[in-house]
Amino acid sequence: MFGSKVKIDKDLLSRLKRVSDTAGYATVEEFITHILEKELQNFEGDESDEDIKEKLKGLGYIS
Repeated sequence: MFGSKVKIDKDLLSRLKRVSDTAGYATVEEFITHILEKELQNFEGDESDEDIKEKLKGLGYIS
């Protein structure tokens, strides 16, 4: 999965599978890849690591 192993909580994986099936994705991996690519667009083009950290703080991902 994803070229290297990524551990995902069983409950989260179950939710991802349900949503990916409902949304019409061929696989849960395709759905996760789509989500990650979409999220990365928010950070691409940032000038520095500090810019990225500030965005992550603003989104509540880090404190």
